[in-house]
Amino acid sequence: MKSKFDVSRRDFLRGLSLSAATLAAGPDLKRIAELLAQNQGRKLGIALLGLGRYATNQLLPALSQTKLCYLAGVVTGHPQKGQKWATDYHLNPGNVYSYETFDRIADNKDIDIVYVVTPPGLHPEFVIRAAKAGKHVISEKPMATSVADCDRMIAACKAAKVQLSVGYRLQFDPYRIELMRLAKEQDFGSFKKMTGAFAFVMGQHEWRIEKKLGGGGPMMDLGIYVVQAAIMAANSELPVSVSAQEAPKTRPDFFNEVEEKLSWTMDFASGRRCEGVTGFNHSVNTFRAEGDKGWIEFPRDAFSYSGAVCTTSRGPLSYDKMNQQAAQMDDFADCILTGRKTPVPGEMGRSHMAIISAVYEAARTGKPVKIHV
Repeated sequence: MKSKFDVSRRDFLRGLSLSAATLAAGPDLKRIAELLAQNQGRKLGIALLGLGRYATNQLLPALSQTKLCYLAGVVTGHPQKGQKWATDYHLNPGNVYSYETFDRIADNKDIDIVYVVTPPGLHPEFVIRAAKAGKHVISEKPMATSVADCDRMIAACKAAKVQLSVGYRLQFDPYRIELMRLAKEQDFGSFKKMTGAFAFVMGQHEWRIEKKLGGGGPMMDLGIYVVQAAIMAANSELPVSVSAQEAPKTRPDFFNEVEEKLSWTMDFASGRRCEGVTGFNHSVNTFRAEGDKGWIEFPRDAFSYSGAVCTTSRGPLSYDKMNQQAAQMDDFADCILTGRKTPVPGEMGRSHMAIISAVYEAARTGKPVKIHV
């Protein structure tokens, strides 16, 4: 049976053909037309580096819906896969690179942006190489596996005078935009209490439970979403300290390098507090923020790709489904075309990595840890 996230060659090309028609329907038609005109009608080319499940099942379909950018190339460690993508999605064969030939991308005028979609442990190498090649870069989240690596990535992009963004798709989701508006305008008062949980049952071994590639377990892969949501609800205020506890492992042979389940508390200087839970052996997907005049809650699908369930103390919220990744990539293209700074920069990814590092230290020591961002 075909997964709802699978994309066929026909579906992808149909999406490309429809992209021009969507310009007429979108409320931002005038801006999009102006940006494309400024760029002589040319969309920005994106190369996907790493052709795993997320690139294949999420970013590829999204690129059939983007208005300011398109799939121009791929970088993969599997030559046959690269050749298949070139054939299926009408790529210039010269725009297919291996990890060994990747640096030649510097001479490719078709490609403006490299989206690094490898496991996090490999992000620094390829982000730095892309920057040195003069390409703007999107690093999938988490940005890296250490604050020091985040610093190296940020420095490389600044030295090359290219923009660095992190793949925080939810920043462009209408439900999160409303959450950030509520936090800023304080319709429900200042959100002082937040709770979030994100976990799923991992059935078979994958890189997410390899310390070298993933940097950690569910805290790195899923807990980061709770961290980001809490900071949104805190109107961009960052926590100053954390405490954490790792749960006893029920599958110690399987989770022999990383945590299986972890709970943590983030405290903010303003008095806000967020309680978080994440894991790879149970299922939950929720977030709630409470103020003295009301609350907003995602009782399920809080961090899903689409179709979030959201209610507030004033009643439910409902927005049309949209492609978060398409909006994310189009916004980055907009930033490049206009010189605007991305709202999800490397510095944001670095701050989240500092928080996660503190959570791991708190879990290891059993003591509260101050966060140094």
